[in-house]
Amino acid sequence: MKLPYKIDLSDKVAVVTGAGGVLMSEFAKALAACGAKVALLDINEAAAKKVADEIGENAIAIATNCLEKESIKNAKEIVAEKFGKVNLLINGAGGNNPRATCDNEYMTPDLEGAKTFFDLDESGLKFVFDLNITSAFLVTQVFAEDMVKTSGNIINISSMNAFRPLTKIPAYSAAKAGISNFTEWLAVHFAPCGIRVNAIAPGFFVTNQNRALLYNEDGTPTARTGKILAGTPQKRFGEVSDLIGTLLFLASDEASGFVTGVIIPVDGGFNAYSGV
Repeated sequence: MKLPYKIDLSDKVAVVTGAGGVLMSEFAKALAACGAKVALLDINEAAAKKVADEIGENAIAIATNCLEKESIKNAKEIVAEKFGKVNLLINGAGGNNPRATCDNEYMTPDLEGAKTFFDLDESGLKFVFDLNITSAFLVTQVFAEDMVKTSGNIINISSMNAFRPLTKIPAYSAAKAGISNFTEWLAVHFAPCGIRVNAIAPGFFVTNQNRALLYNEDGTPTARTGKILAGTPQKRFGEVSDLIGTLLFLASDEASGFVTGVIIPVDGGFNAYSGV
């Protein structure tokens, strides 16, 4: 991995949740490249282990259900035994679900046969909220308990949806807005303990979860891709490398020691663009 710049994280033990995914796996690699010992937590142990094996001896993969506190506590025990106490936490687990997604952008009376807002599954809504907010809540409860005594750094993963709710995905947009608010709340609550809490809000990146929404089976862009790029002044999707500089800035106590409670958009100008 080519880093935009290098910071010294040789004294850090980092936990990354959702570490088997496209974005968080690269976050884990970047932290390790700067000297951190990294624990990769994911419900998909095979995906996390593949990344940990690529990193080497300073990484460990742990099968973890971030919606079950006992599973998280078990992961914490393994990290403590292998690397010591955690002082850097990346809450990257999250995502959307088709059960909480509408077929159409707008509600009109002639949507017979389409899945509208009124057809959305309550269980889907709860799943998306749990996947994003409850997971961050539980993981922070478990790992920040030690940080209270020794200081620490928490980086949450919000989304452009928190600033500008996207059509079709009401649950995911609301959940990520909740992550941004939770980030600010935690920053205030933990400030006397020397714990900084910030968030990164990625714009549009192609991941395993959204690839089918952005590209057709033949590789051509979907209509939704056209709308996204039309609303992004830089006229492209983000690359994972575009996020690493912000990650390292927030991970460095020397660079961002007085920064807490902020949500940083990395979006190619999407949030700033009014459309005219």
